[in-house]
Amino acid sequence: MVSSSPHPDPNPRGFSTTNIDARALFEALTGQKMPDMRSTSSRTMSEDYEYVGNSDDDDRPLLGQEPSPDEPPKDVNVGCINPYALVEAMVGHKLDRHSLHTARIISDFLQTDYEELFDMKHNSVLYAGLKLNEENRQAEELSEKEIQILEERDLVTPDLSRVKTLNDLEKIGLKGIGDIRVKMARMQNGKLRLIVDGKSLGKTVSNHDVTETINELVLPFRHGKDSREWTPPNSSWRDINEALFRSIPRRFMMDGPQFPFGGANGFREQYQHRFDDPTQGASSNNWLIAAIFSVFWANPAIINRSTRMITGPMDRNRRTLSVKFHDKGGRNNAETDTVEVDYQIPVNNSTDMPIYARSSDGYETWPALYEKAFVKWMTNSQDRDHVDMTQAHNGDPVKAMAQINGREPRYYFTDRHSGAELVGLVRNCSVNKRTISPMVAWTHATGSMFRGSNLVANHAYSVLGWVSEGQEENQYIIVRNPWGVTEPRGLTSYPGLLDRVEPEFWPPAALLDRDGVFSVEVQAFKKYFACIGVAK
Repeated sequence: MVSSSPHPDPNPRGFSTTNIDARALFEALTGQKMPDMRSTSSRTMSEDYEYVGNSDDDDRPLLGQEPSPDEPPKDVNVGCINPYALVEAMVGHKLDRHSLHTARIISDFLQTDYEELFDMKHNSVLYAGLKLNEENRQAEELSEKEIQILEERDLVTPDLSRVKTLNDLEKIGLKGIGDIRVKMARMQNGKLRLIVDGKSLGKTVSNHDVTETINELVLPFRHGKDSREWTPPNSSWRDINEALFRSIPRRFMMDGPQFPFGGANGFREQYQHRFDDPTQGASSNNWLIAAIFSVFWANPAIINRSTRMITGPMDRNRRTLSVKFHDKGGRNNAETDTVEVDYQIPVNNSTDMPIYARSSDGYETWPALYEKAFVKWMTNSQDRDHVDMTQAHNGDPVKAMAQINGREPRYYFTDRHSGAELVGLVRNCSVNKRTISPMVAWTHATGSMFRGSNLVANHAYSVLGWVSEGQEENQYIIVRNPWGVTEPRGLTSYPGLLDRVEPEFWPPAALLDRDGVFSVEVQAFKKYFACIGVAK
């Protein structure tokens, strides 16, 4: 019996056809599982089209042209310590990064008001080893001689219980009280409440005064102890795979299950981390972590995650990772070479978590190994096992991207380009609103807007793409903080910054952990950021 099809044969000559599985192709190219798109979006397809205006004063380059890059800077000292990872390393306990109380904990441990931690003008300890050049709003390095190691007696404060008058304050060491800066004044119920600067009564940690613990964790200065093998405080060099495996039961109990129990009447389903995005640890190398993620985001195939096994009586089947980096001149650089590192990294003895770079889901090894490989390469270290991670204290995130992918770094300083040029640059480096050429940007070293951990001075951010709400003036640049943290709402506000980026607003948000991902309106971007760059 022969049956006829109601549809004509699309291939009448009998040639075989092959259908490509789009889902499998996507997962092969990105190295990530395809997100579940079964849920319908409230955003219609027509809303993804843009309004094309007829403005005659468009200051963008000619159609199809990118703005001309600026001359590369001679020296870039971008760096800021991740306060969440630093405090976790110091106390040996994981912080709840979504809690408002965490800001108070960080402020207490780092002996600085929360809103003063993230601007270099306050000499915050997050910028240990750096100082502010107020004239050009840039960071400069401090020398080892300018760093003082504080002891316990230096941090002791006097007994204030017997203070009855302002004159008593002068007697215990608060000199020149009439000239002391008043931070806050408030009149309530007939009483004047003042907050004044009392640093003359006792020292606190700062960019040039640090404890021995902070120095060993983040600064490259050993103060005459160079002969001793470097190991961060309360940590040991361990195989990262073994450490992560040991920490799984503890994190399961602390974070709760990754799946809901009992349906609607059971436990509340928690936010699930499904991606292995690189996250900065207890260091100031935001420039390096932002660069690694930008390259990974633009083209995951460039990142080598394959390992090889070393066999031998002394190696005990140790695994290693080989990574190639490229010579781009200047400091934090070496000749083009492929370096090999093993899986030994500093692991906190209390939490079994990496001290430095880690993945956002806490279960992947490659971010820590890439960080170790880069530091080994730039320092020309011959030690395959133990590499001093603090040597990547500060640097140039644009050049770092080029050192990773072998392309050329291009710099665009925001005060030399219009907002339209900057967003046009991001669009020219993107497909479907996601960057396909790695991009980063770094902020000014000081400014009135740097009051919290969303927007941080002298800090590097990965540039992930752009989005428009349909009007020419409402265009946003999507950035990611390498700390992988979004402040709880109500803590700090930033004009022109949206601190929640959902797939309905920017579809590529479905492909990464959204903690630390923000959209910045283009004119606000010009105000906050000093430079944006691309490696292509």
